[in-house]
Amino acid sequence: MSTVSPAVSAPVETFVEVQGPSGVLKGTMLAPADAKGAPAVVIIPGSGPTDRDGNSPMGLKAAPYRLLAEALAGLGVASVRIDKRGMYASAAAAPDANKVTMADYAADAHAWAAMMRARTDAPCVWLLGHSEGSLVALVASKDTTDLCGLVLVSGAGRPLGQILREQLKSNPANAPLLAQALPAIDKLEAGQHVDVTGMDPRLMPLFYPDVQGFLIDQMSYDPAKLAAAYNGLELVVQGTTDLQVTMVDAERLAGGRSGVTLVKLEGVNHVLKSAPQDRAANAATYADPSLPLAPGVAEAIAAFVKEHGGRK
Repeated sequence: MSTVSPAVSAPVETFVEVQGPSGVLKGTMLAPADAKGAPAVVIIPGSGPTDRDGNSPMGLKAAPYRLLAEALAGLGVASVRIDKRGMYASAAAAPDANKVTMADYAADAHAWAAMMRARTDAPCVWLLGHSEGSLVALVASKDTTDLCGLVLVSGAGRPLGQILREQLKSNPANAPLLAQALPAIDKLEAGQHVDVTGMDPRLMPLFYPDVQGFLIDQMSYDPAKLAAAYNGLELVVQGTTDLQVTMVDAERLAGGRSGVTLVKLEGVNHVLKSAPQDRAANAATYADPSLPLAPGVAEAIAAFVKEHGGRK
């Protein structure tokens, strides 16, 4: 007599919110049907106007956070992906999104972690930071309340100024801009604002006066030093065809102390898609929402958080 396997219940999507210091922060929770006690992660977004799905009006349509949340739910891991303080549905939580600091984002991460812990009954919650979100997770790790550990995905291992110099120099098209860009980075690192009068318009998105305060704050942190100072569980995930962050960064994040797990994903780029090293073809994946999440990304994360804690 044949038997029929029971149907697997679809993940449950819930629109959630927490109270920020000046207004409500909003996000989307996606959890296995039986979320009680499931491992839980807070997906912390990357730089600029990146929304909860990982998209932005600056040409980013790859939806990596939505795809990651869906894959994690299928693997038994609950997540919340969030709109940053002052942006999108969380716009009311800050009068000016450009005035938010890394410490503010870290406080928000803890608020989301407390919410996830309450909703899932998990004993603790993982902070999963992508790109700039990796630094937010590291800043938040100074307070271990509610935290199982950190998952740092495509995160810089060097201070932002060093990364910006490398990125600008790596693209031959930027050669005419370096005479203005490099001294501007030097000034921001020194805590000084840059006069953009006469600056090449192509550099304005990077050095726009309203964002310089945030850049000065971000440049004051060394991610590798923060990672070395954190003594909890830590997973570093890095793709080999990431054109924004390199394996050098991942190795710096993971190499400051013993016990950190580093997962190297061949052929995976910054938006967590399968991509070649070729710059044009790699960049094309940023604007293609039809491309799936690269194999191995969600699996590596789910395996780590399920092995090291999250279900009682």
